[in-house]
Amino acid sequence: MTHYGIPILYTLFVWWFSTGVILFLDGLPRKTFPYSIAAAAVLYCLALWGIAASSHDMTVFGAYCTFTCGLIVWGFNEITFLMGYVTGPRTTACPPGCKGWRHFVHAVEAILYHEIGIIVSAVLVAAASWGEPNQVGTWTFMILWLMRLSTKLNIFLGVPNLTEEFLPDHLAYMKGYFRKRPMNWLFPFTVTASTVIATVLAVQASQLAATDPHQAAGLTFVVTLMVLAILEHWFLVMPMSVVPLWRWGLKSREWFRRLDPRRNGSRR
Repeated sequence: MTHYGIPILYTLFVWWFSTGVILFLDGLPRKTFPYSIAAAAVLYCLALWGIAASSHDMTVFGAYCTFTCGLIVWGFNEITFLMGYVTGPRTTACPPGCKGWRHFVHAVEAILYHEIGIIVSAVLVAAASWGEPNQVGTWTFMILWLMRLSTKLNIFLGVPNLTEEFLPDHLAYMKGYFRKRPMNWLFPFTVTASTVIATVLAVQASQLAATDPHQAAGLTFVVTLMVLAILEHWFLVMPMSVVPLWRWGLKSREWFRRLDPRRNGSRR
């Protein structure tokens, strides 16, 4: 239980709670956004410092610390995107009839700055622990990045459930880059590859439990994140919605939408 159960439960809670907090803050009046971004920036810097400070710590605590810091760094990129501060040079949907390569280029332009920001964060996270034994923070960030990139590509290519409910009003134009269809060619490959990798890592974690608790905990964090991401992929094609999981985080949009009419369809 100590080697696997607690890390799994911790990952589930932090993933669920942090996502809800970001959604809740994003639903508040726009005048609160600078304060949320400022607080997130402070946490971002502290998280990078935490990864560097714990990069030599090969205890279980060190794994928890760098895992949490990796999530915080990722969360900063998410909140700056959802609040409309770091998106891309294109702030409108594609014109009618846009398709093919041109449509893909427009989609990239809509999130280009966000993706560049993620790359910068990835470099900073890797640099913070470069050459040190504790790489859990780097693993965490890279898994989140790759799995989220896969989700974006699948939504662009087309899935039944687009999870549009999570997009705030000021990013409504991005729905023009989503495509609703029963399935796309990429989905089977991404889910299969992710499942194989998660299985291999889970086996490694089980083998290290007795000899290397730090690595076992770190791999358990990563495997749990991958399983959650795989489930997220499946929810894109299943007749079910993940919205109820974060209904509490979305409540702020309902509460404050009529108090701040500028949020309806506008962008900061």
